[in-house]
Amino acid sequence: MAERRVFAGPAVRKVRREAAMTQAAMAEALDISPSYLNLIEHGQRPLSATVIVKLAERFAFDAARLGAEDLPGGLAGLRRRLADPRFADLGIATHEVEEWLQTAPATAAAFARLFDAAPEARADGHDEAPEVAAVRRAIEKWRNHFPDLDARAEELADDLRLAGGDLYGTISERLRTRHQLGIRILPSDIMPDRLRWLDWHARQLMLNELLRPASRTFQAAATLAQIEAKAEIDALVAGAEFAEGAAAKLFERHLIHYFAAALMMPYGRFLRACDATGYDMLLLQRRFGAGYEQVAHRLTTLQRVGARGLPFFMLRVDRAGQGSKRYAGASQSPLVDGDARCPLWGVHEAFARPGEVVADLVELEDGTRWFTQSRSVAAPGATGSGAPARFAVCVGVDAKVAAPLVAARGIDLMRSPATPIGLGCRRCTRTGCVQRSMPPLARPLRFREGERGVSAFDFAVD
Repeated sequence: MAERRVFAGPAVRKVRREAAMTQAAMAEALDISPSYLNLIEHGQRPLSATVIVKLAERFAFDAARLGAEDLPGGLAGLRRRLADPRFADLGIATHEVEEWLQTAPATAAAFARLFDAAPEARADGHDEAPEVAAVRRAIEKWRNHFPDLDARAEELADDLRLAGGDLYGTISERLRTRHQLGIRILPSDIMPDRLRWLDWHARQLMLNELLRPASRTFQAAATLAQIEAKAEIDALVAGAEFAEGAAAKLFERHLIHYFAAALMMPYGRFLRACDATGYDMLLLQRRFGAGYEQVAHRLTTLQRVGARGLPFFMLRVDRAGQGSKRYAGASQSPLVDGDARCPLWGVHEAFARPGEVVADLVELEDGTRWFTQSRSVAAPGATGSGAPARFAVCVGVDAKVAAPLVAARGIDLMRSPATPIGLGCRRCTRTGCVQRSMPPLARPLRFREGERGVSAFDFAVD
């Protein structure tokens, strides 16, 4: 917090109104003057560290959720949308965008939803199912960090650790003794389209034989989450107030899987291991008996107040570049928005280099740099028969804070050459790109008699 000025007037005003307090009463509770609180609420003064701590102590205020709670991509996402060529003639300054988000975050979120639902946006891969979009907003509202679930999972992990060293074995024993559930590993021809099947009538959890050890542990942990973290998960789902039942079920599944990962990689131990290993993902895999994708997802959740990890994002794409998982976490990276991916980004190269972690330093058009690591993974339960389902899992972090990563050692993250990429051809205005497949939105094409450029499309720059 000391590194940046935090303006959160709307968030503080919301807390005060929910508490049904006047400015004078809340100012007294925070040990500040009413005039100072009034300036904070109107975005004219930043929150001091002392006020943030008092808000957290006296009003259960989560500082990790400051600003842009309902805006996918946060400030960076809003800037990306307003950088669209359709708004080029308006000359929108950076400080105007920041002021808008600080003073009226709800209207900024409304603009973002309308922008993403526009036909032009859908043509560029933003055609997201409504229930999926609703769940993504709920996850990003929490920055994909759920403190109650982490605390409960950490407590349970300590209990299981005392019971034995093999996590899968101790989970199996707990299911058997406490919940009268046995585990059976069934042939894939009996469960051709399921990874996990909980049969309450037979008191059995059935797992597909094709699951690898880490996936077996994860599925057993997910079953334990359904039973022992039900109260916490139900409260979070109810609090999200989804209009559609399908969205509630999707969110519930996300939270179950979140708890399972937190049980396999307990917050405190996992964060200490990240710091000690330089976030070495392959080493973290082995140390916690987890899969690469499980570790990648866990990295996006490390936002506990007072014990934060680096602000990672995670993206999972298929060979066509379509994103099936995307978590911005606390990174607010625009790289997770939409489904259009720049083909110059190293995430696509991971498919051609199975088993390798492909590191890439990329630079967007606005000059921001991101350090990313990508690796191809097989889908859970995949076999060698037929067309194998494979994905590329990418994690990334702002280059400004990437120095602790073991994969970034020896790289001058701010001055070394970086791969220039865009956010998909329809939103990229870089000229002379030989990889371009479509012209950018709202940029008129240019044709010069007798000339042919390196790019298939020439367009007006301004």
